[in-house]
Amino acid sequence: MLVRILGRGQLRDPELDGVQVTVTEVHVSPDLRNATAFVVPFGGGPADPLVAALNRAAGFFRAQFGRELKLRYIPGIRFQPDRSFEHAKRIDQLLHDPRVTVDLGRGDEGDGDPGDGSGA
Repeated sequence: MLVRILGRGQLRDPELDGVQVTVTEVHVSPDLRNATAFVVPFGGGPADPLVAALNRAAGFFRAQFGRELKLRYIPGIRFQPDRSFEHAKRIDQLLHDPRVTVDLGRGDEGDGDPGDGSGA
């Protein structure tokens, strides 16, 4: 539903005009009163200005939810940048670091040391 609302292009904030957003995950509280949407700009770019603009439009989203959902309570929504891609990239960089590669290689090759558990 959030993606559908974003796709309509009804947001009046100039910072959101023509911006495409990828919603990667939404967490909803157990009582359904609050939701957190994790977003990134479609195609990359800085997420913080996008998140600030989306949070300014949170009331608009809540009103749209109220029109489309048949719930006793309409959830308030807050947006946060999805940093999981940055985290995954950092882990990948660490795994390709020459110092880490050497350590990983030693564990796989078994160099015949008496302490390697080979029984030699």
